[in-house]
Amino acid sequence: MKLDRIDIRILHELQKNGRITNVELSELVHLSPSPCLMRVKKLQQAGYITGYSAQINLAKLGPSLTIFTEVTLKNHGQSDFARFQQAIEKVDEAIECHLVSGGYDYMLKFVTAGISDYQAVMERLIDMEIGIDKYFSFVVIKTPFVKSHLPLKTLFPI
Repeated sequence: MKLDRIDIRILHELQKNGRITNVELSELVHLSPSPCLMRVKKLQQAGYITGYSAQINLAKLGPSLTIFTEVTLKNHGQSDFARFQQAIEKVDEAIECHLVSGGYDYMLKFVTAGISDYQAVMERLIDMEIGIDKYFSFVVIKTPFVKSHLPLKTLFPI
């Protein structure tokens, strides 16, 4: 499926407000409601829209800690990467995992209740023998902003 300007606008608006009504969305993208809904359904079926979720204000729930972790593996075979990724995906506190270039293999993002909880997670991962050679932790002191939307208008000018 090749996307056009209207599809990009629809995606842009939906990522800003996934709860928008079809009528409101159709007005914003300058389509009538029926063709707009058809496009949204096609975007969903084609896998461009993978789901909808609520954005949670974690600070309102209580204390938490965000930690970015650089991980280097002992070995670099395809099976080593696969074993590591499968294990990390099962860790609830690990909310992002990126295979990166540079001086280490993975950049992970953890959210825990505190530093001792993070250390317990890391100790469990080390004990699992999933190939971790070394890791470096970066505790987030403050998060001035987090953007919850992709820069679609910049990436795909509409």
